[in-house]
Amino acid sequence: MRIIAGIARGRRIESPAGWSTRPTLDRVRESLFNILAPRVPGAAFLDLFAGTGANGLEALSRGAVRAVLVDNDPAALAVIRRNTTLCGFTDTAQCLRLDLPTGLDRIPGPFDLVFADPPYAYTQAEALLEGLATHNLVAPGGRIIYESARKTPPPDILGRWTLFRRAEYGDTALSFYS
Repeated sequence: MRIIAGIARGRRIESPAGWSTRPTLDRVRESLFNILAPRVPGAAFLDLFAGTGANGLEALSRGAVRAVLVDNDPAALAVIRRNTTLCGFTDTAQCLRLDLPTGLDRIPGPFDLVFADPPYAYTQAEALLEGLATHNLVAPGGRIIYESARKTPPPDILGRWTLFRRAEYGDTALSFYS
């Protein structure tokens, strides 16, 4: 796995051993950031269920001013911290170990872009997205991107968030909310 574009382009990043994480494939991440391209420079980026940190680090590489990377797995957080150092983003990336959605109140927001990549069997999408609203984690005009299995995408309306785009890549779906 690698950073695709920006100032850290080409840097290889680590993945946790085993099957505890499912990193976003490079081609999906590339498509995601092509869609988000005009919004990333100068943005605050929240990477939920960060796994390797690849999405938050990609955002920083492409000009985001800060990223908060959240995961509850200590092994994943160790990898995220190493990847943050490998990419040279220790001053602009913050790593947090939190359970979601209960830990949302401990995240310093707001964010212009929120990326959530929970396990495909995750059943708390509505509570997660409601929590983002309750804790004012999405800046006015901000966007939420929710990665899921193509066969089981989240609903078109989740609380106050409305789907405005869905993109599919093999078995993966990206749902964009505002």
